[in-house]
Amino acid sequence: MVARHAEPLTEQQAAGVYGVQQWAREREEALDRDLDATHRALSDAVSSDALPPPCPPAAAFSDVAMAHLSLAVANLTSLEAFVRQADALRLQTLYKLPQILTARQSARCFLAIADHSHRLRALTSLWLSRPRHPDQPPPPPPPPPAAGRLHP
Repeated sequence: MVARHAEPLTEQQAAGVYGVQQWAREREEALDRDLDATHRALSDAVSSDALPPPCPPAAAFSDVAMAHLSLAVANLTSLEAFVRQADALRLQTLYKLPQILTARQSARCFLAIADHSHRLRALTSLWLSRPRHPDQPPPPPPPPPAAGRLHP
């Protein structure tokens, strides 16, 4: 997305943008692998046969419940780490652009990124407000934007 909004690029700028794209793509692939592993672990945990017996003694039920709770917390921690890493990648990429591009080119890129993000948010709002089947629960409200953050 950056290259077409920053044109014309010098050869050095094009090489820099290409380098950032490759760097980000490698990190995205690593994040995808981590997310897949977290998804598999969560699926395994949900579908595991380690459910408590129908009428276990109180101590056995407590141990099994604690094990399930511990596993759920570990999976949530993994998911939180993934989100933090993805956000860090986004910010690192945004901070690298002004080092490669001129101020005008950077501004055009950031405006294009902001427009793209606005369109995605609008699409999300439309999707969430679509007519639903009566059996479906209503969607949760969208989270408010974080203050003081760069929102591409």
